Amino acid sequence: MDISLTPSISGKPRIGLFGGTFDPPHVGHLVTAVNVMSALRLDLVILMVANVPWQKEHSRIITPAADRLALVQAAVATVPGLVAGAWEIEHGGPSFTADTLAALHDEYLDGEFFTIVGDDAASGLTTWERYEDVVRLSQVVVVDRPGAPVALSKDIAWVRVEVPRLEVSSTDLRSRFTDGRPLDYLVTQPVLDVISQRNLYGASLKVNS
Repeated sequence: MDISLTPSISGKPRIGLFGGTFDPPHVGHLVTAVNVMSALRLDLVILMVANVPWQKEHSRIITPAADRLALVQAAVATVPGLVAGAWEIEHGGPSFTADTLAALHDEYLDGEFFTIVGDDAASGLTTWERYEDVVRLSQVVVVDRPGAPVALSKDIAWVRVEVPRLEVSSTDLRSRFTDGRPLDYLVTQPVLDVISQRNLYGASLKVNS
């Protein structure tokens, strides 16, 4: 990933890591990324596409990583400051945030890193592979529902950001693709175009014009 960054006032580029399966990426992901980027004055937010999401690989069939990467690339193409990350796919095997952060530190030697997680993921952070490295290599940013912050361990120096919570579920979206319910304002048109082109999710697309 070769991206030129203008250093922040501190002289260090501030980089957000927002990992996920993105199966598919939806407007909730974009709202989260741009709001955290604004609140923390990040130079860049990388939507890192998991190769093999270790917490989900045995729960359902995951859309191939190359397809999910193409969807995220389409989602962020016109959004300043957001980029799709392919490192976990290129690295292969199960995707662990600790490995990804170590690789990013090698690439951006003077970067400040912020790992962006939802409040549900934050509550289970200590179950992550080498979570101590995640905390050591980045500040962990918890996306809170406005007015309803969740209780979290005091052993970790969380950064908390309130973001408008859009109740959009990738699980529900996959069902909508197959049963033909409307997808308006839930998934962006470029993402829908890639889904149609690649015949993903058994898509029976219905988008009102």
